Amino acid sequence: MHIYFSGIGGAGIGPLALVAKQAGYEVSGSDKQMSSYIEYLQGQDVTNIHIGQTTEDIASVNERNPIDWLVYSSALPMENPNHPELVYARENGIKATKRDEFITQFLKDTGLKMIAIAGTHGKTTTTAMTVWLMQELGLPISYLLPAKTSFASLGAYDSSSEYFVYECDEYDRNFLAYSPALSLITGIDWDHPDIYPTREEYNKAFQDFISQSAYTYIWQPDAERAGITESSSCSIMHIEDYPGSTLPGEVNRQNAALVAQGVLDITKQDDITALFDILNRFPGVSRRFEQIIPGLYTDYAHTPPKVAGALQLGKEVAGDRLVVVYEGLHNTRQHFIKDELKHLFDDIQRLYIVPSYLAREDESLPLLSPADLKSLLSEEAQRFTVPSQLDENFENALREHIEFGDTVLCLTAGGGGSLDEWLRKTFSN
Repeated sequence: MHIYFSGIGGAGIGPLALVAKQAGYEVSGSDKQMSSYIEYLQGQDVTNIHIGQTTEDIASVNERNPIDWLVYSSALPMENPNHPELVYARENGIKATKRDEFITQFLKDTGLKMIAIAGTHGKTTTTAMTVWLMQELGLPISYLLPAKTSFASLGAYDSSSEYFVYECDEYDRNFLAYSPALSLITGIDWDHPDIYPTREEYNKAFQDFISQSAYTYIWQPDAERAGITESSSCSIMHIEDYPGSTLPGEVNRQNAALVAQGVLDITKQDDITALFDILNRFPGVSRRFEQIIPGLYTDYAHTPPKVAGALQLGKEVAGDRLVVVYEGLHNTRQHFIKDELKHLFDDIQRLYIVPSYLAREDESLPLLSPADLKSLLSEEAQRFTVPSQLDENFENALREHIEFGDTVLCLTAGGGGSLDEWLRKTFSN
């Protein structure tokens, strides 16, 4: 079967293309621009990739080898319902779906059982922790990882494995396409108002997802918040029952406990302490408190709970010498969370706010500038907050902080053209 992956250079589609190739599917794909993901795929023998997404491009691929299935991300039709590749697929009778339908077919074809990592925040780290633990236990595992690590590929298919570890995203209700063997819920806090206009709708989606899962582990505060009760197929966990993790950061310790309990269950291990010993050596993932240079860190936190978790970890490392840079993800989201920003940064030394990373915006909402976002903060926080741009003055300010011995934590949620990319270009060399 020939699978054509549109947006193959993205963090969600690229690893899936790699796994499909390893599982025996014929794979091709396209993207608007070159990326490190595409370079990585080409090095893994996924070579039938072209840059450009015109009708002529996909027609040329189809003429050489008929395409059976076009797989795309949720963002593609949202950005352009008449995307040339989608139009070509419709006009030429080619099946075209989001990735979740293909993953469902992949699981059916391979007989793999899904271990789903779902939740508003912490999914990527928890997914990577699960892969790390099972690898360290010497267990065969198939998986998709949406972030780079030092210990695993972006995706892998092992024909001898029983389980497929996957980060199940609630955006666009994607996770409701699955019926996992085991679901680990990292946290539930209302997000994606463009998909879930009310908190009740968001909670209902998680209730439905849990009802579709053969077994679920969830933390007590999240269960209470989302109206989920304990049952024969759902265990509610209490953090005080899991003291085994010594990882830095409360969020990391909580994620490790969730993974330890889940893997203990499916592998029938008899000693959770031994699992914690392995998880305490977890090397981390890219863009989760990742060090760019000594004293300068980048983190993908972009919702208030994620930001709070990153700040707690930063304070654990830096004490009262924590400097924070905030780049919001989406102007639309900044309007949605603006009331929650007021006291979020009260307890740090200095805050810099740079322009938000823009994507999938509601054009009816006014653009919130760094100065506008500063005005939403408490009076105390405004006194040490500096609206900034990604320029030489800002670079010099960060270098001074680092030279003075401060820890600079950059909360950056975007991709190309984002604060994260600017940091790597400016400081990594």
